[in-house]
Amino acid sequence: MLPSLAVFWVVLIVLLLAFVLGRGFFGPLNRVMREREAAIRSAQELAKSSADRAREAAEQFEQRTRAAQADLHREMEENRRLANERRAASMAETRRDVDAQLADAHGRLTAEAAAARVQLEQEADALGEAIAERVLGRKAS
Repeated sequence: MLPSLAVFWVVLIVLLLAFVLGRGFFGPLNRVMREREAAIRSAQELAKSSADRAREAAEQFEQRTRAAQADLHREMEENRRLANERRAASMAETRRDVDAQLADAHGRLTAEAAAARVQLEQEADALGEAIAERVLGRKAS
């Protein structure tokens, strides 16, 4: 038994439909999917490359920041050392000035005390003579 002509036409239409769908729909669809996969792979590689560059840039930034901080700390320490030296020199100069002023004041005070003693002795002698004259009623020799 031979299949009927309708079956033949159905098989022919199915084959024609498969050919048309394969060429007109599935072919372009497969091509678009391959292109999309290639674009995704390319984007992933680009993202990985960008992430690597960003990581390297961040590491360089951290290194530069640490170096700048170290330089800043060194400079601050040098400034602190210089300030301490200036302060010590200023303190030494002030101490010398104060010591000189104290020595000068001590010298003046000693001289004034000696002058006051001499004056007090003279006044005491004069007062003693005056008292002796009043008590004795005559000039003491």
